[in-house]
Amino acid sequence: MRLRQRLLSPGRSPSPAAGPDHDRGADQRTIIRDLPLVTPFGDLITYLYEAMFEQHPYLRGLFPGSMDFQRAHLERAFWYLIEHLDRPDEVAAFCARLGRDHRKLGVRPVHYEVFERALREALRRSAGERWTAELEQAWLRMLRFAVAAMVDGADAALAEPPYWNGTVTEHQRRRPDLAVLRVRTAETYPYRAGQYARLQSPLLPHTWRPYSLARAPRPDGELEFHIRGTGLGGVSDALVAHTRVGDPLRLGPAQGSMTLDDDLGRDVLIVAGGTGWATAKGLLEELAERRPRGRGAHLFLGARTLDDLYDNAALAELGNGRPWLRVVPVIAEGPGGAEEVSVADAVARHGDWSGHVAYVSGPPAMVTATVRSLTAMNLPADRIRHDPVGGAVPPPPRPASADQ
Repeated sequence: MRLRQRLLSPGRSPSPAAGPDHDRGADQRTIIRDLPLVTPFGDLITYLYEAMFEQHPYLRGLFPGSMDFQRAHLERAFWYLIEHLDRPDEVAAFCARLGRDHRKLGVRPVHYEVFERALREALRRSAGERWTAELEQAWLRMLRFAVAAMVDGADAALAEPPYWNGTVTEHQRRRPDLAVLRVRTAETYPYRAGQYARLQSPLLPHTWRPYSLARAPRPDGELEFHIRGTGLGGVSDALVAHTRVGDPLRLGPAQGSMTLDDDLGRDVLIVAGGTGWATAKGLLEELAERRPRGRGAHLFLGARTLDDLYDNAALAELGNGRPWLRVVPVIAEGPGGAEEVSVADAVARHGDWSGHVAYVSGPPAMVTATVRSLTAMNLPADRIRHDPVGGAVPPPPRPASADQ
């Protein structure tokens, strides 16, 4: 019997899984009401992994040496589930993508059952004597709903590899902390401009980090990634400072919905900062091929200094002979800089974007400020595209008290 059927079986445990007509909003309210019992989530996640690894020591080998990124990712996932539980279609789509992606980690259906038992133990330990059967059932229904969608996502992806093997074909150090990598995969790698992929270096087994694809798909199949080092010892440092031409990499399946619409019936606004330029570059390459006559695009490209515009040759090539594309650099410091003007401010000052489709990529603060500014300018939320920071979702505002 498939795991989904076991998860939804009423006789499986004293905490039955929810049927399709279950009021998930009621579970959401129950969980939020008693969040102070288990938040901050740091202790809960520590107890969860302790229980998993004590009961099944072999599972530790599925995880990287440092668990910091994994803990942060799980915390964001918890917050996402809680915030969106009353929107089951969104949760199902999000978890299906997770299930497809988790195949690269060697996750098997039995591991979800182990995770559930560990989470139940961790919840009870975190909440102590105030833990109730009602609260446990709400948490377990939420978890089983998420897991069922993850299993469906993994099942739907059985025809594709869990990961792709690639080889570095070019490594350009554009700055001490930034490199542009080009990669070819042994098998065709399916993706769309605007998406991202998680990469694993053999220097850090079991450790995957997300990076934007900086090219639209092309016949030669070569991929491009822009990597900025974020500190010693991580995947980014390994890719920037310790990777060479000929080195192997692994790529997880392409993810993200920040892609161009099939019907390009509106002008496009692209706002990018830092290595968010990688996403913008891929989108502009595809737009150059597919743009309908009469449609145009604006690119706002933010950088701290002129030297931080690390890919000027590609930017000039994209803009050459394309009058439909207007590029607006926003430099914070140095010659021509305007420290008092942020990228979001520059976008707001340049006109009315309410009829556009917007794509925003870059540092978290820039993305957040730009999305808020565009929303305030009456650009509908469904026409503002951006991926969550690091390929995960940011946590929602946390309730100040159990009464909220």
